Order: sequence, then C-alpha cells, then structure tokens
Amino acid sequence: MHKPPPTLPEHLPADPMPLADTWLLQAWDEQVQPNPNAMTLATVAADGRPSARVVLCKEIVPEPGYVVFYTNYESRKGQELAAQSWAAVVFHWDVLGRQLRIEGPVVRSPASESDDYFASRPWQSRVGAWASHQSEPLGSRQALIDQLRAVAARFGTPDPLAPPDGDEHPELHIPRPPGWGGFRLWAASVEMWVADPFRLHDRARWTRELVPAGAAHFQCRPWHHQRLQP
Repeated sequence: MHKPPPTLPEHLPADPMPLADTWLLQAWDEQVQPNPNAMTLATVAADGRPSARVVLCKEIVPEPGYVVFYTNYESRKGQELAAQSWAAVVFHWDVLGRQLRIEGPVVRSPASESDDYFASRPWQSRVGAWASHQSEPLGSRQALIDQLRAVAARFGTPDPLAPPDGDEHPELHIPRPPGWGGFRLWAASVEMWVADPFRLHDRARWTRELVPAGAAHFQCRPWHHQRLQP
C-alpha cells in the first residue's frame, strides 16, 4: 500500500525540472498505472479551438528543461503545433497523489534523435508508423490491415499481425517516415500539486522566460517560483 504523499519541500527548489523528473521516475518505479509516463497534451488550432489527447512522455530532460514525445507530424496535434507552437501537458498520478503541469513552446526534435528512437522501436511498430496516416478518415478496419500488410511487403518483413515469435529481426531496415518524429516541449511554466485528504492541497508554480536562440533552442532565463492557494 502506498504511503500518503509528502508535501512539497518547505523551501522550494530554484529549478523544478529535476524534481519533475524524480516524480516521473518514482511513478515508473512504483508502477502506479500501466503507463506511468502517460500525459495529456493540449494544443490549440489556428482558429483558437483547443483539443487534448493522451500521449506518452519518452523523457524529461532536466537541463535545459524540456519534455520529449513522439508522434505523426501530419496528425491533428502535429498540424496544430505547426500553427500554434505553445502547448500544455499534464501528468496525473492518482495513487501517488501528485499532478505535474508543464507549459511552453514546442519544437521538433533533431532528426538524428528521432531516427535513433525510431530504430529502437519494435519492427512491428515501425511498420505501423508507415501504414497509419494518423487522423485521416478510414473506410474500415480491414482497410488499415491492408495498408499494414502492403507496407510489410514493401519492406520485406514477416506478417506484423502474426503472433510474435520472439525474433526481433535486427536485419530488417525500416527507416523513419519523414512525417513522423519527436517534439520537445520547453518548460516555460511548471506547476506541481500534492494531494491532501482534506483538500488543503500543496501547490507551487515556477515560471521563466525563454528567448529563442535558433530554430529549436532557447536561452533560458532564471526560474521564479511561488506557492499557490489550493
């Protein structure tokens, strides 16, 4: 049985990102849910309409401070991030009584980083990334299966829908699709929340200015923090 979560430190850390990373690692260690790295990603379309969906955080990089996730660049979220680069993510670990919110600008990960991660995925997932035109209309489930098998034939792989045989097939070369890759959400605002049984939750927010310093980088100003009423 999990112990009740402690409060945030009395003296808040100057930089919240190492603590955010610690929270994620603790959620992994505790295996509090099937996907402890699940986070809700909220984006906004060019017309101001918001949308949200759950994606998987692949890494929190404490220094310089960003969150990494991967997706199809042509999906709805990819198109919305192209139109409005600011986004927000929320992690909620109910069993641990913790919530983490991060907001900031989103940029594409370097191509080499996306290539390396894509190559680490199971070959079936790599085939699936080529087969799925994410968020596009689909006539039937069978149409998707046909697309999947057509891609498998193109790359000379076994049937991706057959029961796994334990062979990872390292000889297969399935490159990363040009429309698939990583994003980095740079933290401009971080809010951490710890539950209290009588609703006197412990909350704090950190903010900083991010100055663009290239296509995918920012110069990070110092963090400022403030405890918040529950």
